[in-house]
Amino acid sequence: MNQVNKPKKPLMFYYSIAILALLLINIVAMPYMAQRQIKEVDYGTFISMTENKNIGKVEIQDNQIIFTDKDDSNIYKTGLLDDPERTQRLYDSGAKFQKEIVKEPSILTSFLFSWVLPMVLLFGIGQLLSKKMMKKMGGGGNSMMFNMGKSNAKIYVKSSDGIKFTDVAGEDEAKENLTEIVDYLHNPKKYSEIGASMPKGILLVGPPGTGKTMLAKAVAGEANVPFFSMSGSEFVEMFVGMGASKVRDLFKQAKEKAPCIVFIDEIDAIGKKRDGNIGGNDEREQTLNQLLTEMDGFEGNTGVIILAATNRPESLDPALTRPGRFDRRVPVELPDLKGREEILKVHSKKVKTMPGIDYLHVAKMASGASGAELANIVNEAALRAVRDGRRLISQADLEESIEVVIAGYQKKNAILTEKEKLIVSYHEIGHALVAAKQTDSAPVQKITIVPRTSGALGYTMQVEDGNHYLMSKQEIENKIATYTGGRAAEEIAIGSVSTGASNDIEQATKLARAMITRYGMSDEFDMVAMETVTNQYLGGDTSLACSAETQSKIDEKVVELVKKQHEKALNILTGNKGKLDELAKYLYEHETITGEEFMSILNS
Repeated sequence: MNQVNKPKKPLMFYYSIAILALLLINIVAMPYMAQRQIKEVDYGTFISMTENKNIGKVEIQDNQIIFTDKDDSNIYKTGLLDDPERTQRLYDSGAKFQKEIVKEPSILTSFLFSWVLPMVLLFGIGQLLSKKMMKKMGGGGNSMMFNMGKSNAKIYVKSSDGIKFTDVAGEDEAKENLTEIVDYLHNPKKYSEIGASMPKGILLVGPPGTGKTMLAKAVAGEANVPFFSMSGSEFVEMFVGMGASKVRDLFKQAKEKAPCIVFIDEIDAIGKKRDGNIGGNDEREQTLNQLLTEMDGFEGNTGVIILAATNRPESLDPALTRPGRFDRRVPVELPDLKGREEILKVHSKKVKTMPGIDYLHVAKMASGASGAELANIVNEAALRAVRDGRRLISQADLEESIEVVIAGYQKKNAILTEKEKLIVSYHEIGHALVAAKQTDSAPVQKITIVPRTSGALGYTMQVEDGNHYLMSKQEIENKIATYTGGRAAEEIAIGSVSTGASNDIEQATKLARAMITRYGMSDEFDMVAMETVTNQYLGGDTSLACSAETQSKIDEKVVELVKKQHEKALNILTGNKGKLDELAKYLYEHETITGEEFMSILNS
């Protein structure tokens, strides 16, 4: 288990503590030390000690009386009251009148204890902390600003319990590329004999959660060579020039330990396109320039391979991605059906499962899930089994965990009114019925009206039979019609509409706009791209690239297309009104039905 260290406090924190201690010594401690031996008593005690002749020395001041006992072992003080017989009683008790019973410390002593000693302590603490900080930052008196320009890359070597290629599933092409790199580092002669040279840099690109960093860790687990790992953001410092210095130091270490692998995660933090502003002194640009210089400065077959990962390849500087620097781009995409099945099996090895689990069926339900999401699905299934008091994960646990990841947990406290429940039942059956009555639509897997924490009051799950890479115009139109089926069912059965179709409207509009602006499925615009996509791996933001008049026409076509599919959904449901009522009533009573139950009632 990795130890979690507490965050280090800055050096100024310790200096502040020392200064505070200095002030406390002067304000509180020194006056207290001067007065700590004097005990305050009432005037009656003073009279009693006088009568008992237990007074040794006495000093009468303007506002108080200071006196000692007979043995001079204790010093007392009391207030000064109007007492005419006090002097005679003191003479009778044998007391000795004396000045300065409590002597004030000398000026030299006060200065030594108040200022010199605290300053010595403060200087000592500063020297100790400075030495410790220098040691942690790399040591040496020649280090500038505590060696802030030094690379803090983590170095890994081959370990018996590390991540291997067998632990990474669903990315066969990426593993093949990286396996070749590992083989080259182990057997460079095999490649040099034929005149081949390995790429200097390999760029791993893909959506978040697809396993880019895990692939790099697998290389560390497979290669018996030093592996330097560093994040792109670690190069960027507050002081200009420190990032470039870190790059120089990192590559200096790599050359000394060649053959080796250098991995830079999230390289877009320092590798963004340069904006062309003249006269700037941007830290990121200096760091990028240094990285370009170091990568281009390598001679052939030095044995240093650069791995980098990013989910924003379009933002990288062209000088960084050209051949000779990052020669090879390895896509790490979302896994296909077979890949999802393999990933589920890999993660299921870490938990206890019942025999006979159909991972292919679970993989079909988890269409579009990344490797990280599939790992989360297996973990949610394990947590569900523990909550139910079982020691093995079942098929039902995995299927329910998919719904948890997609739509959230079931809301225990969400109680719909009878009318709302009926509306949601008709709404979801409308989706399923329109999908079932159209060709080229994915089969219905499950229908439920149980509210989820994502805000969904119900949903209809459709599962493709296999991999689906292309969509025809007919398939997209059918999908839009399916999205409008929920609202259409409300209009037919309830006679009014609700806010429950908001997400359906958003998805239908998005698909219709993509058909016209990106897929070239409009007769008027033909094969002209009206929209461009940016950040394809981070949500795929779009922006229109056309005139205002064209935008107005696009809006008209989108409305026309959605309206046409809405009318188609209304016609389908009107023609199957009896089945719509029967299925909605069945769903209303049972809350959740499977695709088999739905098709059985529909075909009966």
